[in-house]
Amino acid sequence: MSDSSSTLKYVPTTCPYCGVGCGLNLVVNDGKLVGVEPYKRSPINEGKLCPKGMTCWEHVQSPDRLTKPKIKKNGKFVDATWTEAIDLIAKKFKETSDKFGPKALGFQTSCRTVNEDCYALQKWARVAFQTNNVDNCARICHGPSVAGLSLSFGSGAATNPFEDVLNSDLIVMWGSNAVEAHPLAGRRVMQAKKKGIKVIVVDPRLSATARIADEWIRFNPSTHIALANSMMYWIIKEGLQNTAFINERTKGFEDLKKTVEKYADCEEIHGVPLEKVKEFAREYAKAKNAVIIYCLGITELTTGTDNVRSMGNLALLTGNIGRPGVGVNPLRGQNNVQGACDMGAYPNVFSGYQAVAVPENRAKMEKAWGMKAGSLPDWYGVTLTEQINQCGDPIKAMYVLGLNPVVSYPDSNHVKRSFDKLDFLVIQDIFWTESCEYADVVLPGTCFAEKDGTFTSGERRVNRVRKAVDGPGESKYDWEIIGMIAKKMGLKGFDWKTAKDVWDDMRACTPGQFGVTYEKLEKPEAIHWPCPTIEHAGTPILHVGKFSAADGKGTMFGLEYRPPAEVADAEYPYTLMTGRVIFHYHTRTQTDRAKQLHYEVPESYIQINTIDAKKLGVKEGEKVKVTSRRGETITRARISDDVAPKVLYMAMHFAGGANNLTNTALDPLSKMPELKHCAVKVEKVA
Repeated sequence: MSDSSSTLKYVPTTCPYCGVGCGLNLVVNDGKLVGVEPYKRSPINEGKLCPKGMTCWEHVQSPDRLTKPKIKKNGKFVDATWTEAIDLIAKKFKETSDKFGPKALGFQTSCRTVNEDCYALQKWARVAFQTNNVDNCARICHGPSVAGLSLSFGSGAATNPFEDVLNSDLIVMWGSNAVEAHPLAGRRVMQAKKKGIKVIVVDPRLSATARIADEWIRFNPSTHIALANSMMYWIIKEGLQNTAFINERTKGFEDLKKTVEKYADCEEIHGVPLEKVKEFAREYAKAKNAVIIYCLGITELTTGTDNVRSMGNLALLTGNIGRPGVGVNPLRGQNNVQGACDMGAYPNVFSGYQAVAVPENRAKMEKAWGMKAGSLPDWYGVTLTEQINQCGDPIKAMYVLGLNPVVSYPDSNHVKRSFDKLDFLVIQDIFWTESCEYADVVLPGTCFAEKDGTFTSGERRVNRVRKAVDGPGESKYDWEIIGMIAKKMGLKGFDWKTAKDVWDDMRACTPGQFGVTYEKLEKPEAIHWPCPTIEHAGTPILHVGKFSAADGKGTMFGLEYRPPAEVADAEYPYTLMTGRVIFHYHTRTQTDRAKQLHYEVPESYIQINTIDAKKLGVKEGEKVKVTSRRGETITRARISDDVAPKVLYMAMHFAGGANNLTNTALDPLSKMPELKHCAVKVEKVA
């Protein structure tokens, strides 16, 4: 790594937290990171930052950063040289592959690290071991978006940029608490509201976002399909559908029409009064330009893919797609959720969503990567949560880059038991996390402030990440570490010298991003993919004129309501929902090292309705034990009518917290676990 300058400087880069992609300046003095200033030229956040963005520098030079490789010997971790660690990893993974085959290995990459790292990991897995057992943590947030939007529109990504809400007449926020989870996207919505654009929030909880809405529609948790179907029944019944758009640009209308006829009045399912459903349906259908913005309230369920397709159905039925001010837009929870998927860190596609099942795609990648013809597999690899289930049999060895599964995956106790079954586990991270205890080798990578690269935001905008300071101790760039292992194994095509080399490697075999060069990304506006040629200016709005599907058509689906995998009963009478708070990010590996953020929310809590609290004899701030069929946690009660009776809400950020309770049941299409819904019981702790 090069020496940092000894002068005061501002380094423009991209925030490492949510998927909005805010621009900021890292302030460096005498080679040390000393602060953050908003990047006023960014069109995304316009010189504003949220509490997480303002403090994102504080964890970078934390004294407890990983600085040396560590190897577990006789049950204890000892410092090791890079040569020792690389030799051991190359040896163990090759032995496992040779003995048990390509399905005995699992590879998982983070949505928090740069695109270049994600591309490098999936390339190594496929070139070295001919396996498709590669996944990223979009699986447990927006896997259903990739699947559902692809089925509806032909592309699994947001249709319109964030600022485009200012061109709308109606903004529907469904299962999204953007004010806390994506504050600068929430700011755009508030700008729209100030402009006179109506905002409707659809959420079981009176969230911070619901509080700023013109109208809040409370519905029963996890009943999205029933509510959407009822809306569409009344849109069709009253002749408010966009018939010309349906005839010219879609298919599947008759299937949809036949299905929604069963949902004229299903208040007993979703809990919204019939007249309110009719009013909502009319408002959405009659708006000149209506946009749907959604988040994990839609996706993190066993019906996640169908929930996303229901949002697609509404947009297609009313023609709200393919122009400014409309669309269906998921808000991505992590800074590079979109990019990790784009890079091919996914079990059924190469970079740019080129399906592994297509022989021409495999032949193309074999040629690009210098592999023997016919060597890449065509089978659908094992997804992230399924890899956990397969630990020990058939998966014997696993490589985890920048993830903390013990805290962030559902049913934490199950994750711990599964890790214990592995023969060999490598974790590559910037801090010692709860998951590192189960590893055989722990490698010190570098964070966003210590590397060059790119993040791709939730609006498909590829933003530059720029190195401001050196990493601590012997830490290395994450793509560099992967390249070292690959070269130790004698593989060619991993001789990258810079992050740009990795990016150009990806571009060369990814048509939709071929025109996205580092040179073009120097401007603060950056580039929205697809951008197929060097001359191309990028594509802010998708599906203009025709859809991305092979036949150019959008597809409507007749989707039946299905209840959650686990519902409240006599033994577990409460429904638990999970979500985020504005002051923390995922497992708090980074945010809890910012003093102010820790001060604001230092520990876990659970929201309980006032009626339920009275019955339980629980007062504000008292401790309660929450138990599900999978585990238990002790947390503090916050008494509030923000949640309905018999419904609870808990933030997902804390170790030994919500994910001790959550359900591992999977959406059959996207393999998303049901993190948003499980049955629990509550007891006061004496």
